[in-house]
Amino acid sequence: MPATLFLPAILAKLADAKQLEVTGATVGELVADVSARYPALEPRLRDASGEPYPYVTFYLNDEDIRFHGGFAATVNDGDELTVVPAIAGG
Repeated sequence: MPATLFLPAILAKLADAKQLEVTGATVGELVADVSARYPALEPRLRDASGEPYPYVTFYLNDEDIRFHGGFAATVNDGDELTVVPAIAGG
């Protein structure tokens, strides 16, 4: 199912785009799709076991996926997935 993935500027550099069309039935499949096409993104989106990092938040249609099954959250046509990495500073 086609969905739109929105990347922050820091990650968009690795894909040469701030938004990408991705396909999959779950958030995990969307991440796998974009990781296969843009391998430099993979280690920034999920860990070695394929799970999301605790410091990278994914929002599916403005809802945090951690409250909707994580990478198992269901995706529908036209959904929007936004990636928000944690920013440290002080």
